[in-house]
Amino acid sequence: MGDMTAILRFYLLIFLSVLCALPVQAKVVHVLNLKEAISPASADYLVRSIDKAAKAKAYLIVIELDTPGGLDTSMRDIIKTILASPIPVITYVSPKGARAASAGTYILYASHIAAMAPATNLGAATPVDLAPSKGAPPEKPNVSDKMGTKPVQEASPQDAKTKKVINDSTAYIRSLAELRGRNVDWAEQAVREAVSLSADAALNSNVVDIVAENLDDLLVQLHERKVKLSSGEITLDTVNLTVTLIEPDWRSKILSVIGNPSIAYMLMLLGIYGLIYEFANPGIGFPGVIGGIFLLLALFALQLMPISYVGLALIILGVTLMVSETFLPSFGVLGLGGIVAFAIGSVMLIDTDLPGYGISWALIVPVAATTALFIFLITSMAMRAHKRPVVTGSEELLGAEGEVLEDIQKVGWARVHGELWRVRSSIPLVRGSKVNVTARHNLILEVKPID
Repeated sequence: MGDMTAILRFYLLIFLSVLCALPVQAKVVHVLNLKEAISPASADYLVRSIDKAAKAKAYLIVIELDTPGGLDTSMRDIIKTILASPIPVITYVSPKGARAASAGTYILYASHIAAMAPATNLGAATPVDLAPSKGAPPEKPNVSDKMGTKPVQEASPQDAKTKKVINDSTAYIRSLAELRGRNVDWAEQAVREAVSLSADAALNSNVVDIVAENLDDLLVQLHERKVKLSSGEITLDTVNLTVTLIEPDWRSKILSVIGNPSIAYMLMLLGIYGLIYEFANPGIGFPGVIGGIFLLLALFALQLMPISYVGLALIILGVTLMVSETFLPSFGVLGLGGIVAFAIGSVMLIDTDLPGYGISWALIVPVAATTALFIFLITSMAMRAHKRPVVTGSEELLGAEGEVLEDIQKVGWARVHGELWRVRSSIPLVRGSKVNVTARHNLILEVKPID
């Protein structure tokens, strides 16, 4: 019996030694950086990075945030991904001096843990499109109802639209605050009154959970915190975490470049230039191919943005009028109208007041002038080319002058353009007489005497 116990202990010791020798999978935290306006490109980067972190079984996801806001659709895509994430998502407003304004506030509220660095701020979550650009319009006077007993306020369609969007945004951020157990009343004030908070004030007001000096301090403070996931509540263990920075890949970088409104605008114009040049000079191929590629890239980028189709239609109308000015001279009326329509359409193209999403006049004016000059130049060259007489090919033989080399009754030989041609004439011709070519039938020319 003693020998059996010794053998069991021996095998148990071997088993424990092998178990200890097995590699222990390190816990990894994926760090994502969002340091720009929230756009389709940044939404694509965050959404795909969170999905990759889930597939790689990362322990935590930290989003380092510094944004002035962004597009509502892109913000909602990010929030949906955060809410569905099986991994805790911590949004950390950093470095010092950063902000989580507008759409960034919604993302902060949606995260499992909301953190900020000192000297940062959040708030001002009112939809930017609703903010008046030149001061609020004066209030309309009250008017009495039919009974004359109750003053009523006239409501314009714009007022109804404003209330609708404000109420929708308020309900959305309230639902996020209730889900994460954060300050609901301040969330509503951030939307309705565009209020903001500093990091310390946000911590004291139960708007965020942590104020951390840096990422290391954040991980230390996260230790043993409880987080509610869709699968249940877990307690975080952030000791000996391995930090991995996830950079945007080539897809996100390309989307970030062509997602810039100014770049998309220029791609669209270059595409139009290429197609116009190809149509004016068919057969070249290269301008048409490059123009088609640029135009498709521009349309892809624009469909991700809040564009105004009226503005796009005005740009196309402007280009059409400028082209028509060359083919249908109107003493500048069509050309001037085209330039005006092009400039107005360019201003209206991006239908939002979000910072970084407009097209400035500093770009529109030189582009409009260049477009007008380009179109007038190219179409004028094409018109002159069409009016120029033919100098090569069989068509050039028609009307050419030749010299008869022998007496001809019906068919004989003549010299045309220094070449010997078989000619046919309905009138007898004598050697040395001059003739004009009237037609060509394969290798026989129809001629008639010049005199």
